[in-house]
Amino acid sequence: MNVVEIYKGWCKKCGICVAFCPRDVLAIGDDGYPTAKNAEACTGCGWCELRCPDFAIVVQKDERTKDS
Repeated sequence: MNVVEIYKGWCKKCGICVAFCPRDVLAIGDDGYPTAKNAEACTGCGWCELRCPDFAIVVQKDERTKDS
């Protein structure tokens, strides 16, 4: 399974990552920060990581699911 790490110290709670996630993996939590509410649906596309203006998200891809 892919892992989405969100660094709250860098995040400004803009919601861009949530808006760009094609699989609805991310959602805004009660504290206003994005959270991986549906982590098992993550394909590792990296859209959230690429679109984050603060570099507050890192997607760690599961090596077992990579295309050969």
